[in-house]
Amino acid sequence: MKKDRIRTQVRAQKALLDAAERVAASRRVFERLRQLAAYTMAEHVLLYHSLPDELSTLEFLDAGHESKTYYLPRVNGVDLEILPYERTRTHLGSFRIEEPDGDDTIDVRDIDLIVVPAVAYDRAGNRVGRGKGYYDRLLSRSRAVTVGVCYDFQLVDEIDTDEHDIPVDFIIADGHPLIRRKK
Repeated sequence: MKKDRIRTQVRAQKALLDAAERVAASRRVFERLRQLAAYTMAEHVLLYHSLPDELSTLEFLDAGHESKTYYLPRVNGVDLEILPYERTRTHLGSFRIEEPDGDDTIDVRDIDLIVVPAVAYDRAGNRVGRGKGYYDRLLSRSRAVTVGVCYDFQLVDEIDTDEHDIPVDFIIADGHPLIRRKK
């Protein structure tokens, strides 16, 4: 399916969700992430600061975990740089997304697990992003396990891909069993 069509359909479905449905779905998905072996073993986890229409990462970020360090991306030109997450050290950055402050960037190759946002995923791990390619460029340099998280309706049958598209390893959709990409 064409990416623009998917973006339109998913946007319409997200608009139908009420606040309680959003919160409940986020809690279920991120509880399942906590149980994923790749997450349990990871020490350095890159998350994203969610936009209002995405599964909320805020409660998960703030809950933290003693043996993990969480990171957030920050836009730097056409690329993303990675910085440690501290709730009191963020600002409204590019695309009206909260980004971390500071100069203590780390190399993406030091990240063990990346939670990758997307508009939609298919069962092969392909994803539709917002169209700027930031995560594809980041993932092309990464060795981390990648996990997509989504509402059920964000899981589509098939996504038309381009040569630069990087699929995720796992997908956690709210009401579906864990999906593992076949390599």
